[in-house]
Amino acid sequence: MTQALHTSALTSLPLLARGKVRDNYAVGKDKLLMVASDRLSAFDVILGEPIPGKGALLTQMALFWFDKLGHICPNHLTGEAPEGAVTALEIPQVTGRSMLVKRLKPIPVEAVVRGYLAGSGWKEYQATQSVCGVALPAGLKNASKLPEPIFTPAAKAEAGEHDENISYEQVVKVVGPELAAQIKKLSLEIYTTAAAYALTKGIIIADTKFEFGLDEQGTLTLMDEVLTPDSSRYWPVEGYEQAYAAGQNPPSYDKQFVRDWLEGVRINGKPWDKTPPAPRLPEDVIAKTAAKYQEALTRLTA
Repeated sequence: MTQALHTSALTSLPLLARGKVRDNYAVGKDKLLMVASDRLSAFDVILGEPIPGKGALLTQMALFWFDKLGHICPNHLTGEAPEGAVTALEIPQVTGRSMLVKRLKPIPVEAVVRGYLAGSGWKEYQATQSVCGVALPAGLKNASKLPEPIFTPAAKAEAGEHDENISYEQVVKVVGPELAAQIKKLSLEIYTTAAAYALTKGIIIADTKFEFGLDEQGTLTLMDEVLTPDSSRYWPVEGYEQAYAAGQNPPSYDKQFVRDWLEGVRINGKPWDKTPPAPRLPEDVIAKTAAKYQEALTRLTA
């Protein structure tokens, strides 16, 4: 196993931003070098312990999906090797975990698609029988498959804040009716295509979120990462029915394993309040999380 990288430290390029997982560097005026660290965030808090190999796995998975979905939507990849953008000494920080991408004008909306009811969608449904203004049938349970996938956008939050579910009408206000309609159509098509493929590999993609930007010609372009266990709920088909019948979260390949551990941890007898600093992850949780990510990639690409 390669050494874990919690935070990259490239000095040959200007650092633009550190996200929850990715460190973004400027390469000239029109490109970005996105380095996927091994950081893990849960409840919008970055945990102190990295998950060894996670950044490389996420990058491999994103590249796999970008390639498979290229016929539906253009993406931000330049096709150039990331190693060419840094010095020889910095190559080990970049190899296998980076993408050299076009610099786009980001759209300030998280394009979330749900095929199943889980997470914040399940909580919202219990209160309103709807998610993001989309009315749903009565009688659904945690992890229910929806009659058809739904577009449930979120407003991008500032670092450390929680993304906020919004209605489609609010997306129209932010980006205009034409672009909103295009984002919704593409998001549903990408999700439906990917979910159908994943199912042939024994994986349910319960929900996911996409990020889009506009290139210099104004073309809507898929960016950031796509369909990784960091941005999606991945459930193995085996175990789903049993968990669903019991009203529990199905077993997962994503961060749910860490979230569940964090929900159960007690600090001075009280639950963690989901503000920094996060509780220290035990070695077995780190190892099991790394194994989950690896198993998801292996199943998907086998």
